[in-house]
Amino acid sequence: MSYQQNTDGCFAGVIGETGLGDDAYQALLRQSTGALENLRARLVNGTLPFLDMGEAAGGLYWLEPIAENYIEAFDHVVCLGVGGSSLGAKTLCALAAPPAAGERPRLHFMDNIDPDSFAVLFGAIDPARTGFIVTSKSGATAETLTQFLIALDWMRSALPGVPLGDHFTIITEPGPRPLRRLAEEFAMTILDHDANIGGRYAGLSVVGLLPALIAGLDGEALRQGAADTLQPLLDGAGPEDFAPAIGAAINVGLAQTAGVTATVMMPYLDRMEEFGAWYRQLWAESLGKNGLGTTPIRALGTVDQHSQLQLYLDGPGGMMFTLITGPAKGVGGMIDAKLATEAGLGYLAGHRMGDLLDAEQRATAAALTQYKRPVRIISLERLDEAAMGALMMHFMIETVIAAHLLGVNAFDQPAVEAGKVLARRTLEEDRP
Repeated sequence: MSYQQNTDGCFAGVIGETGLGDDAYQALLRQSTGALENLRARLVNGTLPFLDMGEAAGGLYWLEPIAENYIEAFDHVVCLGVGGSSLGAKTLCALAAPPAAGERPRLHFMDNIDPDSFAVLFGAIDPARTGFIVTSKSGATAETLTQFLIALDWMRSALPGVPLGDHFTIITEPGPRPLRRLAEEFAMTILDHDANIGGRYAGLSVVGLLPALIAGLDGEALRQGAADTLQPLLDGAGPEDFAPAIGAAINVGLAQTAGVTATVMMPYLDRMEEFGAWYRQLWAESLGKNGLGTTPIRALGTVDQHSQLQLYLDGPGGMMFTLITGPAKGVGGMIDAKLATEAGLGYLAGHRMGDLLDAEQRATAAALTQYKRPVRIISLERLDEAAMGALMMHFMIETVIAAHLLGVNAFDQPAVEAGKVLARRTLEEDRP
C-alpha cells in the first residue's frame, strides 16, 4: 500500500473521554461487515462501476488518442463542469507539474458561473488554440449548460466558419439529453458518462482521467493505486483489517458517542490542497441526510496552523482530524547556518526546508493528542499517481461504509434538488 493509516489518537485509551471507546468501536466494526459483503458482491457483479479499476484501466487505450489530440492541438484546455464533474479531475491534475512552454496545454477548471472569471479567461487565451471539455452527468445541469453556451457563443464569434466540433469534447450520460443534443448538432466528440457512477464518485472514470492524461499523469498508475486499496476487500478481509472500514467506524462512532459533529481534512502537501475540496463534497453530499452526518472542513497544513489551529486545539471541540503527511525530512533547500544563527533562529541552522515541514506535521499531531482532540494520521511514502488513486478510493469506500452504518443512501442527494427547482423558478419568473 502507498499509504499507512494510524488511528491510535482517536481512541479513549489515548485521549480519554473525547475519544472512541473500544466497545462502541468493535460494535461498529461488526455492523460494517454487511457493507463489506455488499461491496464485495457488487465489485464482482459489476453493479457499482466506480469500484471497477481493472476494466477501465485496461481500456485507457481509447482515451489516450483523445488526450494526445488535445496536447498537440491546443495551448489551453478549459474544463467546464460543477461539483463532481470538476472536483475529482481538478484534484488529480493538481499532482502534475506546471507545463513548460510548448510542452502541453494549460488546464483551466471553470467550476463556477461568475461572469468576471469567464471575461478574464476569454481575454487571456487564443480561441484558435483552445479546447474545451464539458462534463455533466445528467446533461441538463443548468450551471454547466450556461458555461457551455457562453463558451460556444464566444468561440463562434471568434472563429467564424471553423468546425467547433474540433474544439469540444462532451462527457454526459447516454440518452436524450440537452447537452448531448447540442453536441450532436455541432459534431462534437461525445464520451459516455457511466449512468451508474455518481459525479462525486467519478474522479477515477473518464471524467477525471481525460484531464489527467492531458496534464501528463499516468492514468494506469492512478487506477492501480485505487485497485491496491480494493485488494483486501477482494481477498476477503474483515473490517478490522480494511483501512476504509476502520476509518468509517471511527468517524461514525465519534459522532454517536463523543459529540463529534465535524471532520477536518488537513493534508500537509500543496499538491493535495484540491483533495480537501473533493473530499468535502464526497462526505457532505453522501452522508448529510435525515439529520445525520458530520460537517467536513477543508484545511491545509502548515497554512491553517496559523489561522485555525488555535480554534482546533482550544475551541469548543467536537471535531475529528485527519492529517495527511508526506516524506519531507531531508528534502528541499538548505537553510544557511550562519544567516539563521545571526537572525536568532539557531534551531533552523543546517536544516532543510522539508525538515521544518516534517517537524510541524508531527508536532501538530502531538498537540492535537495533547489537547485530547481525535486525530488520525495518514502517511504517504511518496505523493504520486498511485498514492492519489489509493487515497481517493479509500475515502470513497470509507464514505459508503459510513453511510451503511448511518442507514442513509450514499449515492443520492435529494435536498440538493430543492435549490435547483427554486433557482429555475426564479429564472422563469424573472424572464426578460
